[in-house]
Amino acid sequence: MRLLHTMLRVRDLQKSLHFYTEIMGMTLLRQSENTEYEYTLAFVGYGDEENNTVIELTHNWGTSDYEMGTAFGHLAIGADDIYSVCEKIEQQGGDVYRKPGPVLGGDTIIAFVRDPDGYAIELIQSEK
Repeated sequence: MRLLHTMLRVRDLQKSLHFYTEIMGMTLLRQSENTEYEYTLAFVGYGDEENNTVIELTHNWGTSDYEMGTAFGHLAIGADDIYSVCEKIEQQGGDVYRKPGPVLGGDTIIAFVRDPDGYAIELIQSEK
């Protein structure tokens, strides 16, 4: 078994696609609409779905807001150069709300960013 994808409900699919593809550097892998049940799915990731875990962005037509809940924490993405990634995200208008630095009580370098819907993404400096 393997983890296939994580699904996030999004308010504005185009804003989310821009964030995940243009700012975070993912690829739009596939997209489909269901007119009967009024939703659009878009799958994004850093590689094909056959070999990689991806994110499913779900846009329910006519829904403009969601409650975030208290159970979800964050997505985590490894970064080869966390400092340049955060700089690029900020230059493109992204929200880096925890600047790169060591995790409290440890040596791992992390940062946190928010996507357009407010979902937290932890960036973790890859070991070299």
